[in-house]
Amino acid sequence: MFDAHDRQILRAIQLDSDRTIQDIADLIGLSATPTARRIKRLTDEGVIKKSVTLLDPEALGLDATLFIFVRTSHHDAEWLEDFATGVQRMPEVVEFYRMSGDVDYLIKLCLPDIRDYDAFYKKLIAIAPLSDVSASFAMEAIKNTTELPV
Repeated sequence: MFDAHDRQILRAIQLDSDRTIQDIADLIGLSATPTARRIKRLTDEGVIKKSVTLLDPEALGLDATLFIFVRTSHHDAEWLEDFATGVQRMPEVVEFYRMSGDVDYLIKLCLPDIRDYDAFYKKLIAIAPLSDVSASFAMEAIKNTTELPV
């Protein structure tokens, strides 16, 4: 599916999506035209979803990262649609997963302060009936990356 050049391109653009085609081509040992074709193919195939700018949460005053563990006794499609839509609309939610195991949903938040969790909690429980909601806050980010292993 991917050859060595494709993998090098993917690694390079994960580190810095602002690199020029020529810079990537020089890095992987191809000329600009085949490098551009590969990037277009990887984009057309959906491997490259989009390029974004990563912001520093602390520079924006978002000093608290919380992980919310949600359990529910509701598992029907209508409940899921209501809950998923409601959570997706909350800007402080940066990641949201349906889980296997003891926890049904995992939500990652970025908030200015731990005290802001109470307001989020009240909005969350108003979306749909929940059995249990618990939270843990991160004391330190030891590894936090958007890079996938390619």
